[in-house]
Amino acid sequence: MKILRTTAACVIKQRGRFLMVEEARGGPHTLFNQPAGHIEPGEGPMAAILREVEEETAWRVRLTHYLGLEVFHTPEKTFHSHGFIATPETWLGTALDADIVATHWLTLDEIVSLECQSRLRSPLVRKRIDDALAGRHYPLGVIRE
Repeated sequence: MKILRTTAACVIKQRGRFLMVEEARGGPHTLFNQPAGHIEPGEGPMAAILREVEEETAWRVRLTHYLGLEVFHTPEKTFHSHGFIATPETWLGTALDADIVATHWLTLDEIVSLECQSRLRSPLVRKRIDDALAGRHYPLGVIRE
């Protein structure tokens, strides 16, 4: 039986670069992802992603758009992942989650290069960026927390 996980992720862009987290996942090399994480019991997707962004990047952001819900399957799990777009507002300088090696502001070309090296956490990383750049998003009001 598969496990269901509900997550949220956020595309954050500033001056032509995207805020990415480099994660230690126990493999031969680190992986790159948008700030993302599990939605905790009693938490909605918008509250969850604001919390995850702060924990993983030390940035406080302002959500601007909803990218939608992606359903992603692995052999063991099914993920329902809410995607958001945000703008950075304040760098807090707080400690990052333990599994975050570093944060990086990367260009799209740098992210594509990481994708070619199989160093993106999932196919959703690039899809969210492409959707954000193409304007495929919804107003935040479609979610009622």
